[in-house]
Amino acid sequence: MSGEQGVSFDPKEHQHLRYNPLRDSWVLVSAHRMKRPWAGQVEKPPEEHIPKYDPKNPLCPRNTRANGQVNPDYDSTFLFENDFPALQPDAPDPGEDQHPLFQTRAARGICKVMCFHPWSDVTLPLMKMQEIVKVVEKWVEILEELGATYPWVQIFENKGAMMGCSNPHPHCQVWASNFLPNEPALSDRCQRNYYQKHGEPLLLEYARQEAERKVWRAHTQPFHFH
Repeated sequence: MSGEQGVSFDPKEHQHLRYNPLRDSWVLVSAHRMKRPWAGQVEKPPEEHIPKYDPKNPLCPRNTRANGQVNPDYDSTFLFENDFPALQPDAPDPGEDQHPLFQTRAARGICKVMCFHPWSDVTLPLMKMQEIVKVVEKWVEILEELGATYPWVQIFENKGAMMGCSNPHPHCQVWASNFLPNEPALSDRCQRNYYQKHGEPLLLEYARQEAERKVWRAHTQPFHFH
């Protein structure tokens, strides 16, 4: 069944399916529904005051963590092994004699925590430029070191209690594993297939096409004078 005759498609007004090349799947987009009245719950920003230094915070300099280790009096970044790691390098292999519906595989890796700054009341946007540079340089160092051993290294930061952040001190998690997680594995497969078919890296071609389309829109949109 075709759409309404004589009506031009507008992605902001008409629902459509949009292709996700990194998942080889289609997503329903209904942007016009953003105009509907909203009477649902609205979260208020936290009003708690975070001190620069908390003697009970296990991520602050000179404080003792859950495993009894004492943090150094660091003045920049601080990297240490996660006290409660989701991955360990020496986990035993489950074996291969398994029912096909109850399969398990070996999962090994390393989990680290990296503090960005000695103060608890700052975040990356509030840090000085040279302090942010040190954080990024440390990320690069970690990726190079762990990437030489593990096929997947993920550096991520949980922001806020709702997202699972258990400590307000500015820090991130580092997970290195002997396997690719589901989403990166799917993305890797899609990118390889695209390159084999078109001879161009998917993400580079996407960025090029997006830039060209923005330029085209800028030249085709009418000017409005007020």
